[in-house]
Amino acid sequence: MRTLSCTVGLLLSVSIYCCIAMPQAVEQMSPVSCCFEYFTGRVPSKQIVSVMETHSSCGAKAFVVTTAKRRKICVGHYVNWAQEAFKQQQVTEG
Repeated sequence: MRTLSCTVGLLLSVSIYCCIAMPQAVEQMSPVSCCFEYFTGRVPSKQIVSVMETHSSCGAKAFVVTTAKRRKICVGHYVNWAQEAFKQQQVTEG
């Protein structure tokens, strides 16, 4: 009886671990984010926290701009101010 309890406990622990670890693994394999609608305005450079390019598997190239208010905004890859913010971020990080 004691062996059965230990086996059931071990199986339950492994099952819980797999359920917790699986979403993180799936998230790491999938694209970070893709854009389907684009912001047409301009975000002031002082409000930009980060600029990321969309994943290569997305249908269209774009930037995801994160603002100081933690809003994520999709901007077309061709938009000059977003390109400049992305380049500036690369210089700052590098």
